[in-house]
Amino acid sequence: MPVAPATGLRGKDLVGIDPLSAGEIQLLLDTAEQMREVAERPIKKVPALRGKTVVNLFFEPSTRTRFSFEVAEKRLSADSLNFAASASSVEKGETLIDTARNLEAMQPDFIVIRHRYAGAPHRLARILKASVINAGDGAHEHPTQALLDALTIRLHRGTLEGQVVAIFGDLQFSRVVRSNVLLLSRMGAKVRVGGPPSLVPPGIEQLGCEVYHRMEDAIAGADVVMMLRIQLERQSRVNFPTVREYYDFFALTPERLKLARKDCLVMHPGPMNRGVEIDSRVADGPQSVILEQVTNGVAVRMAVLYLLAGGHGEPVAD
Repeated sequence: MPVAPATGLRGKDLVGIDPLSAGEIQLLLDTAEQMREVAERPIKKVPALRGKTVVNLFFEPSTRTRFSFEVAEKRLSADSLNFAASASSVEKGETLIDTARNLEAMQPDFIVIRHRYAGAPHRLARILKASVINAGDGAHEHPTQALLDALTIRLHRGTLEGQVVAIFGDLQFSRVVRSNVLLLSRMGAKVRVGGPPSLVPPGIEQLGCEVYHRMEDAIAGADVVMMLRIQLERQSRVNFPTVREYYDFFALTPERLKLARKDCLVMHPGPMNRGVEIDSRVADGPQSVILEQVTNGVAVRMAVLYLLAGGHGEPVAD
């Protein structure tokens, strides 16, 4: 059943997918489609956020998320302040709360935060007047990644409803899987998740998905296959014998991809570990939309900033 888009976002923050209604998700995706058009103009810039200031508060390394937020901010004519934890008072023992309060004293309008601890964006959202956007918190959530994934699927399929989406890999330590399951199931997709038993958190099916441990079963007849990398930096112990064995049993290879639909989309949030969870022939193959995900990430982050600033989804003028 088609979802009627909301007229605006209810909250001042975007810290997770769960607080969003289906109508708000629809509005975000519709607005992101409009934002894609800005990148096709001779001058890739609109004045929608002129005079607004965004602080990019990244406590973890990032390439795609950080740079796409920066590009989105510049395309909306916002002023950006990029925070590097290694060159700040955090290195002297300052707490996250004190850092955030000192930054807010400079009166920014948005704070985009990525942090290794789950719940850090939620904590800031409760105490700051500025709009807080979660750019990834530990192994918890990554809402803008889920939105850009959904946009990519919708652009190819026309709808999310009824799509069979298989997400496979390191589910235990991934912040992508939770946001994607919540969003896709809310929008009517059928979501399957899977991975080695040691990397599948107990109770994940309560989010609204089916759980598999064999890749062949998870991707059979799927419309979309999304691979997740092994989050070694978050694991305190080895959860599989060897990388070679992981590839042999759990990697997306051309042979396994044949089990999915003929026109199945191949996705990956990045960074990819080629030869571990995905074969290069698949990553670079005709069914791959991995680079499109990166392109759509800019449009989605433009839409998030624009709507949190009070936009209502109307076309963005030159």
